[in-house]
Amino acid sequence: MIELSQEFGFDAAHYLGNGAAENRRLHGHSFYAEVTLRGEANPATGFLRDLGDVDAALKAIRATLDHRLLNDIEELGIPTLENLAKYIYVRAKAALPEVVRVKLRRPSYSQTCVYEG
Repeated sequence: MIELSQEFGFDAAHYLGNGAAENRRLHGHSFYAEVTLRGEANPATGFLRDLGDVDAALKAIRATLDHRLLNDIEELGIPTLENLAKYIYVRAKAALPEVVRVKLRRPSYSQTCVYEG
C-alpha cells in the first residue's frame, strides 16, 4: 500500500459569530493543506496517481479559497478549521478518488485539523 501526499497553501479571511471576541472580527490566516492519497501503484506506470493530475486538482481547490472571505463560500458553512478541512476533502475526493485524508494546518496558532473520509 502506498500513500502519496501533496501540500498547498492559501491565505484567506474569515470571522466567526461565536467564540472569543477576537474571532468575531474579520481576520485572516495562512493555511496549509496536505492531501493524502492511498492505494496500490499501477503496475504499468508505477504511479499511484500522476502527480500532474494531483497538482491540477489541488490548484483548482486552492483557487476557490486563496485570498477569499471564507464566509462567502456557501458550501463551506461556518468557516471553522473543521469545516474547511472537510470542504477540501470533498473536492479533492471528487477529483481524485484515491484521497483518504486532508490535514489542514494553521501555523500562526499552532493548530492542525485532520479529516478522513
